[in-house]
Amino acid sequence: MSGPPARTASAQSAESARSRSVPPGGGPSQEVAAAPTSERRSGDRADWPPLPKRPIRGGARTTASPLARLLPRRPGSARGWHGRALRGRTRWGLRAVAVLVPLALWWAVSSIGVVDPTFLPSPVAVAQAFAEMAASGQLLTDAGASLGRVSAGFGLAVVISVPLGMAMGTSQVALALLEPVIGLLRYLPASAFIPLLIIWLGLGEPSKIAILVIGVVFFNTLMTADAVRAVPGELRKAAATLGATRGEVLRKVVWPYALPGVLDAMRVNAAAAWNFVVVAELIAAESGLGYRIVRAQRFLQTDRIFAVLVVIGVVGLAIDVGLRLARARIGRWVG
Repeated sequence: MSGPPARTASAQSAESARSRSVPPGGGPSQEVAAAPTSERRSGDRADWPPLPKRPIRGGARTTASPLARLLPRRPGSARGWHGRALRGRTRWGLRAVAVLVPLALWWAVSSIGVVDPTFLPSPVAVAQAFAEMAASGQLLTDAGASLGRVSAGFGLAVVISVPLGMAMGTSQVALALLEPVIGLLRYLPASAFIPLLIIWLGLGEPSKIAILVIGVVFFNTLMTADAVRAVPGELRKAAATLGATRGEVLRKVVWPYALPGVLDAMRVNAAAAWNFVVVAELIAAESGLGYRIVRAQRFLQTDRIFAVLVVIGVVGLAIDVGLRLARARIGRWVG
């Protein structure tokens, strides 16, 4: 009598693979195991073990886009390099301390008479001088003149520097052409151009605005180029993979990501613009806060000089806060 037919080696290996794919508790893999052996091969996807799940730090990101996960965390983020985020009351309390402590020291030094009031007036004297100048309309007129020069000079510098910085940050040709020249010119002090500007443009407004442009445009160009170069290459590659053209990558990826950095550069250079407008108004000016400082210096009116300095600080702080709010609103998705 003949016994059961002997199984071949291939049949035995197929049955062994089918037995390994069946989990102990059964489940979907049973259907795979029940499939005909001829339709399955060794190394099929059904034989792969499941990938391990990695824990998500800081909770699940339900609102972030997949591209946003490619972005590096910035040092100014809420839980970035600065550690725990401060509460609102604590933050405002520290800001109040930063203002009140120097003011208290100033009041204490002027009260005990360590310094002659002619050279260091008290805060009360400065407040009285501020009230007198504001009542006469001098402060408003001079602040308006200086603000107009800063707006014209700084705005023109931004219009020139941002396209140049974009070109340097995205094109190696533009970087090779412009970086040596700008790197050389930025070390030339803008105040050294005053005699030349007076000879070329005269004593009117063009020479004062030109000083502002020279003092801001080179630094703002390089800082804009750095902000553009900081755009992660993964974002550009992902956009190009999805079919975006070079112009679309610049317009929809590079510019939105670099815009917060461009605004930060403008915040820094806006303070430099106020420095240069005072320098420009010290020479051959008939209005402006710098002109008012020179007038007060001639008559040793230090309280009026301090009052003008306070006005410059307040106006500069208002511009900085405006740019910071714009940066927080425009670049909130960057972090």
